[in-house]
Amino acid sequence: MMRPLELYIHIPFCVRKCQYCDFLSAPSTKEERQEYVEGLCRQIRSYGETAKAYRVVSIFVGGGTPSILEAGQILDIFAAVYDTFAVEAEAEITIEMNPGTVTEEKLAAYKRAGINRLSIGLQSAKNDELKLLGRIHTYEEFLRTYELAREAGYRNINVDLMSAIPGQTVEGWEETLRKTAELRPEHISAYSLIIEEGTPFYEKYGVRKGSTRELPGEEEERQMYRRTKSILEEYGYHRYEISNYALPGYECRHNLGYWDRTEYLGIGAGAASLMDNRRWNDGGEPAALSRTEQMEECMFLGLRKTEGVSKARFEAEFGCSMESVYGGVLERMYGLGMMEEAGEYVRLTERGIDVSNGVMCEFLID
Repeated sequence: MMRPLELYIHIPFCVRKCQYCDFLSAPSTKEERQEYVEGLCRQIRSYGETAKAYRVVSIFVGGGTPSILEAGQILDIFAAVYDTFAVEAEAEITIEMNPGTVTEEKLAAYKRAGINRLSIGLQSAKNDELKLLGRIHTYEEFLRTYELAREAGYRNINVDLMSAIPGQTVEGWEETLRKTAELRPEHISAYSLIIEEGTPFYEKYGVRKGSTRELPGEEEERQMYRRTKSILEEYGYHRYEISNYALPGYECRHNLGYWDRTEYLGIGAGAASLMDNRRWNDGGEPAALSRTEQMEECMFLGLRKTEGVSKARFEAEFGCSMESVYGGVLERMYGLGMMEEAGEYVRLTERGIDVSNGVMCEFLID
């Protein structure tokens, strides 16, 4: 029987690097992009033997800015995918895009390639915040991109948003949330800014604290986080993962597969893979995960979902009960009000979600 597999395809190019970005991406020439696409297609086709054991249930084209590629280049990549892999007819197929790089021609090509879900990077509805972040677009350009996508017939669209931007207020974040929700995208990803070492933002805000536009404080950031849930619920969105909200039936299947440890193959510069309980990055050597590491991943990835981790699934996968491995941790987290039982699931409470990273660390076995 063919096993389910997710594909991730990485496009490491962008028009300009954002101030906060630590992803593997950089500006490029047309020639560099074409050379990369040709190499990517060869790499995809090299998995012919591996592909025989799998059926692809989702594909995610990420970056960088995949929409920087020409329409024909995307079609070439997907021709290689369909030549190599058995892709389910109902597979969820997503491409990330940024306003300023999208055209009607590209959107039509995405349709021909089988892409049925778009993920648009907005981040903020305020132009001063977009400029501060180093984004190449305005809010008005985002609106035009969104309209083009709807006109092209796309009915599954995600919009990425970012809170805790330097100088941002709770009221300003609420305005961005409401403007976005009123457009009725099927999915909204709302992430809090993380200052990563090696980025321009780290130099401004991670080392020197004398800036006149400081980051929002911890309490203010927590307020933004809580308002995200309450405001999006007003518009009919439900939180199904710590930072992701969807209208009913539009949860991102690719992301859920990742949190459930569905096998996935990453193709392209720096892309990560998990197959046969081995992890590796593109170009690196696969490293086998121990049984302990697999159990740890099952817990700290699964707890990102609001439904939590299934005790029955844990036992079926590892041949022992969750309590036999994590009984002490679970009792402690229940007692602190950080976690709770819900039927056969264990999950984070609202209080636990507030400090989720700390709670998840409790499931690392010494």
